[in-house]
Amino acid sequence: HQLSSYAFTFLAPTLLLATDSEAPVIHSTEAFGPVATLVAYDGPDEAVRLAALGEGSLVASIYSGDADEAATIALGIAAHHGRVHVVDSSVATTSTGHGSPLPMLLHGGPGRAGGGEEMGGLRGVRQHLQTTAFQGSPDVLTRIVGQWMPGATRHADRGHPFKLHFDDLELGTALRTGSRTVSIDDIEAFAESTGDHFYAHMDEEAAAASPIFGGRVAHGYLVLSLAAGLFVWPDPGPVLANYGIDRCRFAKPTYPGDTLTVWLTAKRKTLRAGAGYGEVAWDAQVVNQDEEVVAAYDVLTMVANRPGLNGAPDEVA
Repeated sequence: HQLSSYAFTFLAPTLLLATDSEAPVIHSTEAFGPVATLVAYDGPDEAVRLAALGEGSLVASIYSGDADEAATIALGIAAHHGRVHVVDSSVATTSTGHGSPLPMLLHGGPGRAGGGEEMGGLRGVRQHLQTTAFQGSPDVLTRIVGQWMPGATRHADRGHPFKLHFDDLELGTALRTGSRTVSIDDIEAFAESTGDHFYAHMDEEAAAASPIFGGRVAHGYLVLSLAAGLFVWPDPGPVLANYGIDRCRFAKPTYPGDTLTVWLTAKRKTLRAGAGYGEVAWDAQVVNQDEEVVAAYDVLTMVANRPGLNGAPDEVA
């Protein structure tokens, strides 16, 4: 049919049936409506091939109760669609719908859909920002980016950093703790108290045969626990809570007889406006007697402001 591109751009709710799945018009002409066209296909492979004839689309929806079939089609059509929305019975009642992108989704619209990316959430703002790389010494980079960088100067002459309020704590303020030697008794007591009897900790013969350990080793979480015992200040003070750890890696096994020490360094500060406290991330490095790093991670804490600042209560006399 010869249709006016102006008069018939939008259609009333309509369901069309394609008698020829290969007909170019159904793959090259987009009708706004709501309107849909039923196109027959013989299995997932043909569905993928037919979807590619559209030469690019913002989104495709797959409705299937067969996870294997859905995965085959989703991976097959991904190169031609910016977003693939897969719906089965477990999410059908909460589905956001075919046309509802979410701001945390990163996707574009390839080919005929225009290229580029949909600008959802902060990603849309970043399209207007300049990206700049900084090169310099760790100390200079620390000042520029506002985060302590590995290799920058540590200031370990200011007492225990957990005794400092958020306002007095400077990036690079650090503590080198005392030491703790790990024993077989420590490992076995930790296994009994937690129920973690993994062979590498409890079975000398099996651990010796391990291509990784070559003998019994301390639990990684025992290492973290012992490290906390070394750096935590026990009395009430500005540190209000520990709310997690980030980027934890066990770089080297800890064996019975190894002696552990911790470097704890103020890495990043984020003020919570009006809350009376801020978030402080601490770079933690656990080293053995040979100064080899056995564990590295960020400790995340809430640290109080000084009395009367940022909503913190005034000091009571």
